[in-house]
This record gives sequence, structure tokens and C-alpha cells, in this order.
Amino acid sequence: MNGLRRMCARIVAAPAFNGLVIAMILITALGLGVETSQTLHADWGHAIQWAFHVALAVFVIEAAIKLTAVAPRFERYFKDGWNLFDFAILVLAFLPDAGEFALVARLARLLRVLRVVTVVPQLRVIISTLIRSLPGLANVGLLLAAVFYVYAIAGVHLFRDHDPIHWRNLGIALLSLFRVMTLEDWTDIMYVAMELHPMAWLFFVSFVMLAAVIMINLVIAVVINNLHDARLEVTPVRGEESEDEATLRSVREEAASARAALERVETILAKMKK
Repeated sequence: MNGLRRMCARIVAAPAFNGLVIAMILITALGLGVETSQTLHADWGHAIQWAFHVALAVFVIEAAIKLTAVAPRFERYFKDGWNLFDFAILVLAFLPDAGEFALVARLARLLRVLRVVTVVPQLRVIISTLIRSLPGLANVGLLLAAVFYVYAIAGVHLFRDHDPIHWRNLGIALLSLFRVMTLEDWTDIMYVAMELHPMAWLFFVSFVMLAAVIMINLVIAVVINNLHDARLEVTPVRGEESEDEATLRSVREEAASARAALERVETILAKMKK
């Protein structure tokens, strides 16, 4: 059994096997794209369905090999969030394509494309970094919301009568500020405001500096701060132990069994002496 586990671990760790899984994901993505064209689907629909079946078979074999690599400690597989994501997509893939589950089945097939995130380590690092950054980004978002709210109210009071298109109420003012933050023709709004207040440029320039420059740099700082930790946390998607780890664990188990047997023998000898 140990030999089988080590062999499965070597298989899923092999670059060729990982390349095969990525190829199946790309084929699935290509097939889903072809299905959007009625002409191409009419010509290649049968081949696409076969490609989907082959890709699904590869994914099933992949999951089986990963589970075998960690047997009987299957919790090692399901503790990994990436493995859970892959397994959930695999289960949804067996929903029927017809009837009430047809739409769910199509969406589940579309989710297979996202599996490229789980098989490419660099992408897993990026996703893990974003997840770890969410608390910090929430704080930055709260600060940005406060800035938006203050500037929107100020803009309504300052420019509503002169430029009601962009400042007639709080909601429209927030939308206008969002446009300013994206730097999409924001100077047009500024010049209209400057017709009423020549110094209105201070309002817009200060907002751009706060919202579009400082906030973006804060977001980058939060993400970079979590990037190193994410690299350390992200484990290979396979979740199985290496050959050396498997050998060491096997030796430890055999040593524990021998120790238990020796204790039993000592107990029997102690009873015989009595």
C-alpha cells in the first residue's frame, strides 16, 4: 500500500501529469467557447461532447490518484481548500444536462475553466494573497467611502445650482466622483465647476490625490504586505506527501507498532514472574 501511495504521489507531482490536466482545462474552455457559435456547434458539437467526456474522465482519475496518494488519511486531501474546490466542481459535473438541473450543469461545466487557478501555483498565490488582503482592503474601502461621502456632500452644496447634471443630489454626486476617480474625462466636470468657482480645481485635485493616488497605493501596500505570507501558505494543489515524507511516516508507524508489541511482551513477562 505504501508503494502504491508513493507511486500516486509521484504521478500527480510529475510535470507531464500537471500539463495533461491543464490541457484538459484548455480544451474544455475552447469547447465552451465554440458552443456559443451556432454554426461551429452544428459542425463540431459531437466532437465537443466527446472532448468534455474525456476531460471529465481525466479529472476523475486525477481526484482518484490524489485520494490514493493520501490514503487512508483522506482528511489531508479535504483539508486543502483548492482540493475542495476541485472536488466540488467534479461532483457538479455529474448533474444531468437535461431537465431542471440543465442550467446548473452548464454553469458547473463553465466552472471547470476556473480550475486553471488550482493547477497553476502562481495563480494560487495571487488568489491567496487577495483573500488574505480582504480585511485590510475592507479598511481601505471604509476610508475611501468616508472620503467619497464628505466630498459628495460638499460638491452638492458647492456646485448643485451651477451644474445640476453632475451634482443635483447625493447619489448623482457620488457617481460623478466615481467618474473623477477613474480619471475618465474628469476635467470636463472640473472646468464646468470652475466657471462658478475659479478655485474649484482645489476640490477636484485634492479628491483625485486622495481617491485615485493615495488609495491605490494603500491597496498595493496591503496586497504586497500579504504576498509573502501567501507564498508560504500556498501548498501544492496535490496535497500529498513526498516520497521522503511517506517513508518517514511509514518508519514511524512501524516503530510505534514495534514499541507497542515490546510493551505487550514486557507485560506478559512481568505476569509470568509473579
